[in-house]
Amino acid sequence: MNSLFDIRRLIRHRALWLSCVGMLGLSTSLSPAAASNGNRLTASQASSASGQKDSNNHAVVQRGVKNYLQNQLKNKQSVNQITIDVADIDQRIQIVNCPAGFNYHADENSFSQAYISVRVSCNDNEWYLFANARILRTQPVVVTASMISPGTVLDIDNLRVAQVETNRLRHTAYHTTDALIGARMKRRVRQGQPIQANMLCFICKGDRITISAQIGGMRVRTSGIAQQDGVLGENIKVINASSQKLVIAEVASTDEVVVRL
Repeated sequence: MNSLFDIRRLIRHRALWLSCVGMLGLSTSLSPAAASNGNRLTASQASSASGQKDSNNHAVVQRGVKNYLQNQLKNKQSVNQITIDVADIDQRIQIVNCPAGFNYHADENSFSQAYISVRVSCNDNEWYLFANARILRTQPVVVTASMISPGTVLDIDNLRVAQVETNRLRHTAYHTTDALIGARMKRRVRQGQPIQANMLCFICKGDRITISAQIGGMRVRTSGIAQQDGVLGENIKVINASSQKLVIAEVASTDEVVVRL
């Protein structure tokens, strides 16, 4: 009986204690030891505060990588425009404070590549990481203003100039529309495509053309027939219509080739 009485008394005391805790707005999970540490940061709070500091350093490093690459690439490229996109650094990576400033370095041979890895370090300690960046190189190139069919003669209405990634260009490209007026497309090309030498011919196989040659102080002209497609400055085979002889001549325009004697 005494044991049963003691149990009932403990239950009543426990209920009373919980009631008081509820009225005071306290948490039942707090222990006296935890309450005494109320002014200290918990592990999660410390991690959060550290993360905020690291986040600021992440931004500093990313800006530093971009500035470093801009300075390195400024005098190394012949293209007109360079865009640098630095990849976000994983927020889980802790970046130390570096009062003296971070150092940045990349392999000299990598500056011509599309992707560059930059080593970031701090002289104050042995910390370092590698940040990655994508380099977008563009230049002004003549592209098609609309869909163009095979045999179309190019003019100002179906051409325009746009900034194009250099890695999209596999053949000779053109930078002004004037250089392409009168050329003919050899295949169907969709709108916005860069026009390259392998797509067209200034003189096409079978065209009747003028063959000219400089002999002493005289210029000799005769008619001929092109045996190959050719672009400006390219040497092609042509047949002399009068002698039926095959000669090699340089394409000078859309209707003339020149024999270099």
